[in-house]
Amino acid sequence: MSESKTNTSDGHKIIVDWMHAKGNRPFQFQEKTWSAYAAGKSGMVVAPTGFGKTFSVFLAVLQDFMNKPEHYKTGLKLLWITPIRSLAKDLGRAMQEAIDEIGLDWVVDVRNGDTDVKRKQQQSKQMPDVLLVTPESLHLLIAQKARDRFFKSLRCIAVDEWHELLGTKRGVMVELALAFLRHSYGKIRIWGITATIGNLDQAMDVLIPPPLKSVKIVAKEKKEIAILPVFPGEVEVLPWAGHLGGKLVEQVVPIILASKSTIVFTNTRSQSEMWYQLLLEAYPDFAGQIALHHSSIGGSIREWIEEALSEGKLKAVVSTSSLDLGVDFKPVDTVIQIGSSKGVARFMQRAGRSGHSPFEVSKIYVVPTHSLELIEVAALKEAVHLGTIESREPMVQTFDVLVQFLVTVALGGGFRKENLYQVMKDTHAFTYLTEDEWAWCMFFITQGGQIGANYQDFHKVSENEDGLMVVPKRRIAMLHRMNIGVIVSEAMMRVRFTSGGYIGMIEEYFISKLKSGDKFILAGRVLELARIKEMTTYVRLSSGKAITPSWLGGRLPLSSNLSHFLRQKLAASIKPTAKEAELRFLKPLFSRQNIDSHIPSENEFLVELIHTREGYHLFMYPFEGRLVHEVMAALMAYRISQLYPITFSMAMNDYGFELFSDTEIHLDNDQLHKILSADHLMDDVLSSINATEMAMRKFRDIAVVSGMVVQTFPGAQKNNKSLQSSSGIIFKVLEDHDPQNLLLRQAYTEVFNQQLEEPRLQSAFKRINASNIIFKFATSFTPLSFPIKVDSMRQSLSSEDLATRVRRMQEQGDKLRKRRR
Repeated sequence: MSESKTNTSDGHKIIVDWMHAKGNRPFQFQEKTWSAYAAGKSGMVVAPTGFGKTFSVFLAVLQDFMNKPEHYKTGLKLLWITPIRSLAKDLGRAMQEAIDEIGLDWVVDVRNGDTDVKRKQQQSKQMPDVLLVTPESLHLLIAQKARDRFFKSLRCIAVDEWHELLGTKRGVMVELALAFLRHSYGKIRIWGITATIGNLDQAMDVLIPPPLKSVKIVAKEKKEIAILPVFPGEVEVLPWAGHLGGKLVEQVVPIILASKSTIVFTNTRSQSEMWYQLLLEAYPDFAGQIALHHSSIGGSIREWIEEALSEGKLKAVVSTSSLDLGVDFKPVDTVIQIGSSKGVARFMQRAGRSGHSPFEVSKIYVVPTHSLELIEVAALKEAVHLGTIESREPMVQTFDVLVQFLVTVALGGGFRKENLYQVMKDTHAFTYLTEDEWAWCMFFITQGGQIGANYQDFHKVSENEDGLMVVPKRRIAMLHRMNIGVIVSEAMMRVRFTSGGYIGMIEEYFISKLKSGDKFILAGRVLELARIKEMTTYVRLSSGKAITPSWLGGRLPLSSNLSHFLRQKLAASIKPTAKEAELRFLKPLFSRQNIDSHIPSENEFLVELIHTREGYHLFMYPFEGRLVHEVMAALMAYRISQLYPITFSMAMNDYGFELFSDTEIHLDNDQLHKILSADHLMDDVLSSINATEMAMRKFRDIAVVSGMVVQTFPGAQKNNKSLQSSSGIIFKVLEDHDPQNLLLRQAYTEVFNQQLEEPRLQSAFKRINASNIIFKFATSFTPLSFPIKVDSMRQSLSSEDLATRVRRMQEQGDKLRKRRR
């Protein structure tokens, strides 16, 4: 259908009239989406947060139905995939409201882990017209015997926030499901909805593989973002991570009071719990006006918070990434980011939660947790101004996800081997799947591979008399459904009051350190541990001092894009023409760094050797993020030990790393260039780390996803120690008896690509070797080295002891500088 014809159709007129009645008019990208959909195309819509990219696809389907109702049958017509549950509930409500106002009799419903069993049973009997699901819920539907009845009327699948799924195993789950549904149930249109990412064309090809007719629709509209740093009262020239944010709470309170509603974003659950307490202590009247939202808080509490935020009943919500995404939080006019977002895309997503309507400015305040993060603010401003967004590299050959999906399809009615092979090759993830690899996958799900012959639980799928691959055993079917998914978290324990009432989840490793009577904080409440029974922690409400829980997974690493701009801004700090307010504010810190050591320009690489009473400290500053620095530190330690015998302890942050020894570190310029060489890089990396140990830990997740190790049983969950033990035994058996096992090979591949970040590591060494290496000697810590040193002490000292020790180190540094003068 031509664009002009679409724009004069009855469906188009009804939609536009409805929008006009609400005071809106369609954007050009929405009109283009409607035209493309009417012409039978699939596609990707790219637009800033708050401009209606979600409704561009949703309203396209409604228009098409109103123009051609004869093409639509009773049952599920539109399947909407969202990455998080809170987004589905919020969006479903907005969709139903629009349908009711337009005058259609369609029903919208949500199906995910928070949906109660009765509602799921009702859906199974009669599917709604629009169903919102997570990737995991979609796979559970495919695993149902009645799946043909669920999907027979399906016309369109929309994948919302595709940038959040791309580059993850959940994204691979979506690829597999889409390929299966397209081939099984006829011509289904696929539409992706995404914010801007660095590899848009690839993102579309992964979601909608050629030769499907597809179109990329990019909005011309741009979202204006005001980035407002919160400056401390004075510059701390020897900064350290974490404490400064707490000091700035007095400046955060007035920002919240001056706003109608605010989201305070933190990067970790621990940080969100801490900031909730800080705000209440600084301004007790916030009690009842602010809330706490993260993924370990119970679903009913999260739902209440989301609704209260949408209705403008809350003054502020302290949140992690659990509120990064959402369709409409109109009352939110301000966002506060605690610390660095560590990535440009994440920062823009969070900024877009404020001023959500198209023509409002999104205001985001950035509260540094230490002085150096103000350089990251300047870097973020530059990246946002230039529109430089990170790419999300899609995952390929993830055999653990594939074999899980094969059992899922076998469970929901079965499949024919030769047919499904071609379907799987139609995905980006398995384009290069060979016949030998496919045969191995079949061998794995039917016999458990070479080591599974004597283990009946590994014999999950068999061929029936009709030539279909099916799951014949009820127990295996039940366990598989309970374990569908690719998110393998640490063993989680439910937290309940002794008197009844569910609060949330806490990781087993944290609770295992506590004894009865100890107090900890969860969901903003001080709780006293009463007892632990199986995988449930029973608590009483308490008060007073308490421990903030830590969750494994911790800190986010600095993205490569932000690293680039950070090095650029640091180099600019020494120029008298530096215009950025952040750089001007940090002038005393930069002056001290320059006097005591050096500030590297863009074509320089700084190395510091510092001798203190404790020993010898070698610092290097690649500015490549914590994960890369962890590998680089081990590599440097290995290469120095090849020159002469020496042992080191290591510490790192996003800016650099430290090698510490009580033995003098001897390095001349030639030796320094040698240890920083890119020659034999990955060979030396493998020699410097225990790659087998890393692969074995990575294999734990692969074993769970592939079903070799079962994590969740009826009424129980295997703890982390048990999972690691079981998968470790299998790993060693495979190493000895089946070294070509595809899951074993995948574990090593993931170590290289994810933990070692091989491409980024190679790029960093190429850059370092093209730079001038600046080697500086000092007798006290510099502004760049000090936060790394403090981080190294954080694990062994309490917060109070750490603060005392840091103050002493700062005073010692000042005394040494005065003596030198």
